Amino acid sequence: MKTHYKIVLISLVSAVLSQCSQDKGSVISGIQTSYMDTSVHPGDDFNEYANGVWLKNNPVPETESRWGSFNEISDRNMERLKSIVNEAASDLNAEKGTDRQLVGTFYRVAFDSAKANKDGLTPIKGYQERIAGIKGPDDLIKTFAAFHKMGISAGFSFYVTSDLKNSKMNTQYISQDGFNLPDKEYYFQPKHDSVRIKYVSHLKNMSSLLEQRTGTGFDAMVVYQVEKELAEKAMNSVERRDIYSQYNPMSFDSLKKTYSNINWDLYFSELGSPSFDKVIVEQTAFLAVLNKMITDRKIEDWKHYLNWQLVNETANSLSEDVAGLHFDFFSTVLRGTKKMKPRWKTALSATDAGLGEPLGKLFVEKYFNAEAKKKVNLLVDNLTTAYSERIEKLSWMSDATKKEAQKKLSKIIRKLGYPDKWNDHSKLEITDESYCKNILNCNVFEFNRMLEKIGKEVDRTEWGMSTPTVNAYYNPSINEIVFPAGIMQPPFFDANADDAANYGGIGAIIGHELTHGFDDQGSQFDGDGNMVNWWTPEDSTKFKQRTGLLVKQYSAYIGIDTIHVNGNLTLGENIADLGGLTMAYYAYKKSLNGKPSPVIDGLTGEQRLFLSWAQGWKNNIKPEAAQQRLATDPHSPPKYRILGPMSNMQEFYEAFGVTEKNKMYIPLSERSVIW
Repeated sequence: MKTHYKIVLISLVSAVLSQCSQDKGSVISGIQTSYMDTSVHPGDDFNEYANGVWLKNNPVPETESRWGSFNEISDRNMERLKSIVNEAASDLNAEKGTDRQLVGTFYRVAFDSAKANKDGLTPIKGYQERIAGIKGPDDLIKTFAAFHKMGISAGFSFYVTSDLKNSKMNTQYISQDGFNLPDKEYYFQPKHDSVRIKYVSHLKNMSSLLEQRTGTGFDAMVVYQVEKELAEKAMNSVERRDIYSQYNPMSFDSLKKTYSNINWDLYFSELGSPSFDKVIVEQTAFLAVLNKMITDRKIEDWKHYLNWQLVNETANSLSEDVAGLHFDFFSTVLRGTKKMKPRWKTALSATDAGLGEPLGKLFVEKYFNAEAKKKVNLLVDNLTTAYSERIEKLSWMSDATKKEAQKKLSKIIRKLGYPDKWNDHSKLEITDESYCKNILNCNVFEFNRMLEKIGKEVDRTEWGMSTPTVNAYYNPSINEIVFPAGIMQPPFFDANADDAANYGGIGAIIGHELTHGFDDQGSQFDGDGNMVNWWTPEDSTKFKQRTGLLVKQYSAYIGIDTIHVNGNLTLGENIADLGGLTMAYYAYKKSLNGKPSPVIDGLTGEQRLFLSWAQGWKNNIKPEAAQQRLATDPHSPPKYRILGPMSNMQEFYEAFGVTEKNKMYIPLSERSVIW
């Protein structure tokens, strides 16, 4: 299990909620009433009530697989970043190794489609020759190592991060990897038959293109069978939510004896890794299968597989025909996206992916007000206080567990805006040679930086996400919430909007992230980030009873056609949504100091709080993307991120006069009240 829980659901602020009452003559509602379809009763379908008009008038663009608030924010950020990278790219005399040179050169080469087409497949020719020269298992393992350093998936993955049971120290993990459909079930379940057929067709088309361009293709069916064999004993998306089953520490000597067909000494020597005496194998059954395949599979089979992995992982940085073919399957077939984004957007996204920190520094210098960090802290204070008060009032939890929960809450680390210190990228080589080479150089640079962590204490100042990213996460192993600068803008916060809208937007989202520390996974970690049990047996049982109600509730929702939401897969996010919205409600009520909420545009403050949450989750999605997300995404579809938590909140029922006659009504005995 990788310890960064990356949660695509949040945006922050460039100003702060007032600690006292606002001058109501100077504020706006914060709710877009033009989005609403008031012909729908809010208790029947709150998504349609809050967003019905917007949903009808905003179909998904051809270049996207879905469209909603986060896309709107991302587009605004891209326009800002565009000016930064264009300015840097035009500076041909920037000093080597500076942020300006790295970002400018990378973007300039990535944007140059004519050069990419001229280079064709030349950038990967040397690696193809290496694959052709593989003669036995040791050569194969050397190639695995070389690919892993370059960020190319092959067989399994190796990474270094904090030890789940000793969060102060870094340790080594080996994890399943090397198959390319969204989840292992895609290789076996009948409902994915059509995707499998199209995947094999894609493999054949890509092999044919390589054969035409280089004279060297690969056997599509062999590749597919290798991937399927790897996937057979892998964990699926739901199984991977079981943290304990994936914490399997063993000594290095034991690793070598248990999986002896893999030359581990050679692998780590090729990586340039320092020595270590412990490794954690996340999926033991998967690694046992790979170990057997190393010798059971013909070397020629592995060559076909590696040729595919090489072109698949580098396709977007090669010529347009290769990138286009890759897009046809992974974007159009799997997600329903009909048209590639403009070159400047794909080049910019690649720049952020490869050079997130250098680009982030330039972004912060130009667009981020450092004072916002201080102001955002006040928002987190408000929600943390509400959380603490809610914990104390829980009737189902014992005093002993409450004490530990309060301790954990008080230790949550906040990372807001951008890092306090930046990593040094001055030794990274970014040149005009090729787009592909620059991406691989970035990957090698980051991999080597990761290897340096072996045997060292965890750097708790480090970020797992770039500053311009429109995203956020909670990391249980550090017990931290992280909000990059890229998301600090409307619609989730508006300095001119009434408090209710801001609590329903940014407030609920901050609450969501805090709740991840107490969801079904986060609750298995203590305040220091160690995977230890701090619950009494009785409280643990009661917690599971309450979360079980959420599993049942969400599993009854239909995502698309006859496909239901997976209540087990989405449980953590559903707990966080319910907790976040609940905390936001009570933080807002406390801010009123006992006074009634103001009525604006005919809506009470309580009503506007729920509307704000719902309008933040407005979203249209392509059917193909919806199906994939239902199979793999730990988040429920946006519609149910609106309906689900509200249906459990008596506060929502009271705000809108919802009764048992309404479709969203859930009997009190079946509602989940957790945090």
